[in-house]
Amino acid sequence: MRTDPTAECPADLQPLFDPVPIGPVIAPNRFYQVPHGTGMARAHLKSLERMRTIKAEGGWGVVCTEQCDFHPTSNHLRELQLWDDTDVGKLRPVVEGIHAHGSLAGIELSHNGSHVANLDSRIPPLAPSSLPVRGVYPVTAREMTRADIADLRQWHKSAIRRAIECGFDIVYIYAGHGQTLPVHFLSPVMNQRTDEYGGSLSNRSRLLRELLEDAREVADGRAAIALRFGADTLPHMQTGGQQEAMDAITELAELPDLWDVTLTDFGKDGASSRFGSEGHEEHWARMVKARTTKPVVGVGWFTSPETMAAQVRNGTLDLVGAARASIADPHLPRKIREGALSRIRPCIGCNICIASDALAVPLTCTQNPTMGEEWRRQWHPERTPPADTKKRVLIVGGGPAGLEASRVAAERGHHVILAEAQDRLGGHVNALAQLPGLETWRRVVDWRLRELQTLPVEIALGSVIDSHTLAQADVDAIGIATGARWRRDGVGHLQRNPPANVGADRMPVLTPDQVLSGEPISGRVLVYDDDHYFMGANLALLLASKGLSVDYMTPAPVVAAYTQFTNEQQGLHQEVTERCSSVHLLHGLASVSASRVQARDVYTGQEATITCDVIVLVTGRIPAEATLAHHVSENTPTHLIGDALSPGTLAAAVHNGHLYGRHLSTNTAVASNYRREPHA
Repeated sequence: MRTDPTAECPADLQPLFDPVPIGPVIAPNRFYQVPHGTGMARAHLKSLERMRTIKAEGGWGVVCTEQCDFHPTSNHLRELQLWDDTDVGKLRPVVEGIHAHGSLAGIELSHNGSHVANLDSRIPPLAPSSLPVRGVYPVTAREMTRADIADLRQWHKSAIRRAIECGFDIVYIYAGHGQTLPVHFLSPVMNQRTDEYGGSLSNRSRLLRELLEDAREVADGRAAIALRFGADTLPHMQTGGQQEAMDAITELAELPDLWDVTLTDFGKDGASSRFGSEGHEEHWARMVKARTTKPVVGVGWFTSPETMAAQVRNGTLDLVGAARASIADPHLPRKIREGALSRIRPCIGCNICIASDALAVPLTCTQNPTMGEEWRRQWHPERTPPADTKKRVLIVGGGPAGLEASRVAAERGHHVILAEAQDRLGGHVNALAQLPGLETWRRVVDWRLRELQTLPVEIALGSVIDSHTLAQADVDAIGIATGARWRRDGVGHLQRNPPANVGADRMPVLTPDQVLSGEPISGRVLVYDDDHYFMGANLALLLASKGLSVDYMTPAPVVAAYTQFTNEQQGLHQEVTERCSSVHLLHGLASVSASRVQARDVYTGQEATITCDVIVLVTGRIPAEATLAHHVSENTPTHLIGDALSPGTLAAAVHNGHLYGRHLSTNTAVASNYRREPHA
């Protein structure tokens, strides 16, 4: 870990390191990693343990788990479990790793009610009133009897005892994000009961009140009790939800030892940079703070130490909550303490981490490629092992993969030459940052440029490397990171056959590269999106903002389908529908003529005509200069890196660059050489 012994924490940030009492325990500072999904959970416990440990090592005063089911009637497929005593031994190492660095360990106990279908346990889900479960599963949750409620309280008490036996210092009751039984009981839409658990708000809050009282009784001063609560509204209430949420907070104000403030809609609570700004939940934290004497932790996509300190200084928060900031830089608190602010890897808000969890795979982070690799590849975000033999390494291409490869290779002690054909580094990120709401993606480049300034890297801008140059290069290893280009034939993720007459000079066909480079466009534009991530929708919105008439078409059933995993699909769908002239879903591209295209329904095969002057194809990508590697001397190991190897997400390019920097190779043997969890 590189440090500057002359640097120190700025005085205005010192309050972030004040200890904070939370009931019977004391947080060593105000940096609080709130519960967040990891895609690891019970399937990757060693990975989970190592990842949480590194956060504690990095100075997070409190490190919490993701949600943890405490009974088979809440059988979330990708979360932790604390069903019985056999689970205690599985979770204890997580606590021990956190405690080893002086941090508090928190666990978020959860019963998801009708939010889950219990497809694994096959036990009918529970609900305050009979209700179809969330999603498209043909499952209906059954109404709980009084005996069920009594059983739930006992299951919960047993889980708290086990959590304390594991060593957890803070035990959560999860009533946030509209996902759990306590908040389902609170919602008059989901709770239609006529007994003492339904009707008035006091009745609907009875279960949550009982769970809090039970928790305090069982904990008996051995652990703090935290309540995670959506402060903005109650689930599915179209009117009156805000007031009822505030009334519930007032009623329960002094029961927990800590209030963890969220929003009820996780899509808003975990909004991407495209739809949220730093500190966007401050209002709701203030509302809770005004109603309780207990400490309050809250989130808001905090990336700036100054903003974090301001939240404490102005009385909004007692503890600064973070999930994504702790993923992008697990050592953020340490760097602030040491005055190394420029070395903090700021979250870019792309939400690829949230996508990983939604897809039940270990966390991915664009800024921090070691995330999820701490145990299986033994990568550390701040420590790179020195190379046994120092080499001269040529990296061709200064985009995200090339920058990361150069940084890591140089940190290992290699002498790196970074050649970039353009007059500035950054590659395609420079173009992406032009898109609406993606300005923060530039941070991927900016952080690496700052790091390179302190490392032995020769940077050669305006250097066009061709096959002859490569063949003559006096180096020991070559990494080619020349990126990818968009296809012009219409082949994408769902449409495998090229449409007729594309590229036959019948209509101007442009790619995102051409649009973002400023190529003139006039007339009516059709954006055809068979990429399904951010590009198609945002490009359509960019063109519409310039006054062009834009039609959007995709073979998918929704706009920007992949962004359902990054909390952006609903917002993008709404904006595209509102700002584009027309939206054609479930239609592929059949053919192109001089002034129109034929769109084909993906189910019926029926065709419709769309009149346009220009078509922008946002489909697939192919490596830009993959053949360069064929012209290098056999004596010089040469590898493709990032999009030049396999076009994918920005996170994938950075990860592959990191892999190359560590091994000077990206071949399959290296890429697949990682440890598997013992049960796998």
